[in-house]
Amino acid sequence: MKIQAMNETYLRDKEVVINLTKELVQIPSVYRENDPEGNETKVAMYVADYLKNIGIETYVEEVVPGRPNVIGVVDSGKPGKTLLFEGHTDVVTEGNREAWTYDPFSAEIVDGRMYGRGTNDTKGNLACMITAVQSLLLDKEAFNGKIILCIPVDEEGLMLGIKHFIKQGWADGVDGAIICEPQENNISIAQRGAIRLQVDVYGKMAHGAISWSGINPNWRMARLIVELEKLEKEEQQRLGEDPFLKWPSITPTILKAPVKGDAQINVIPDHCMMTLDIRTIPAQDHDELLGKINAIIEKLKKDDPDFKVNLTVLDNRPATSTSKEDPVVQAIYEAAKNVTGTEPKYNGVPGATDGTFLHMHGVPIVTVGAGDRDIPHQIDEYVDIEELAITTAIYREAALRFLNSEGVGNDEI
Repeated sequence: MKIQAMNETYLRDKEVVINLTKELVQIPSVYRENDPEGNETKVAMYVADYLKNIGIETYVEEVVPGRPNVIGVVDSGKPGKTLLFEGHTDVVTEGNREAWTYDPFSAEIVDGRMYGRGTNDTKGNLACMITAVQSLLLDKEAFNGKIILCIPVDEEGLMLGIKHFIKQGWADGVDGAIICEPQENNISIAQRGAIRLQVDVYGKMAHGAISWSGINPNWRMARLIVELEKLEKEEQQRLGEDPFLKWPSITPTILKAPVKGDAQINVIPDHCMMTLDIRTIPAQDHDELLGKINAIIEKLKKDDPDFKVNLTVLDNRPATSTSKEDPVVQAIYEAAKNVTGTEPKYNGVPGATDGTFLHMHGVPIVTVGAGDRDIPHQIDEYVDIEELAITTAIYREAALRFLNSEGVGNDEI
């Protein structure tokens, strides 16, 4: 890839973004309940201090005790649009440390790659968005409107941070959002939706040798799983392969029986629990899909009077899609094209991001960032340091293109 305009600004920003990424990765922020060392507070406060030191108006808002969002605002003082950059502070568990080639929180740089938990997802991209805005300030670049840096907690969990950010009104009037996640700098304009379900099937505990004296919930759960696999295939056949997101899916993940107490080979449990991770594409309607699942359950109950089941919706996030013609998509596309000297690739995010909730709030979103799309959450997670520099340059130029393009912002309409 030929990088255009590898000038003093590019080289300066490259050094800044590498150092900032390293600092962020070296502050562990794996959320662990009731563990004061295992939350996002330290990295959030580091980011807040960093933003203040470079002259950005900064707010820290506690979402739940010990888990603060950080918000930075750069207002040009001139009327115009509002652009939001979003990058979360939390990372997933490092897993077995002994399996890592380098310490997961050392941010070792070897052969042009930085290794560590969060280098790819998404502290590297968080550093890129901060460095891009810092670069605009250092160079006293003129732009209209304002930039908001949204730096929430809990993206890897229930996304409490972005929900709080929206509830507090920060997303009101935002004209476009760049979601800073590892996408190999593809222009990702779609995301799969997610429905998380818990299925509880109840029976009657009994001796395994006297099965007729009990009601085995496992048989009933098995029948349901078979029917759900059929439904998945029907949905895939009905909808076909999405050009960016591939296939919709229904995936049983956790299967547990008994739910409480110890399992024993000669005991029929009284309760079986399953979780479902359902991923959807924009062509699917979530209410319709849930209706199909409920219809399967009702049929199984009709065929078997002892089929006692409870279905709980744990999470329900729709798939998202943003037009290629949307100004925020056009700004990032043209910036990526200019910086790299190649035509960017359109793509989709296989999972969900904080952008899902911004989309639901009416904010056009596009997901772009440094890092191999297949590396998040893996042992020996890494990011190419040159890609960090490229992404920073893309974010910087995209901000100028978006904010200085014709048109008024939402808050002016």
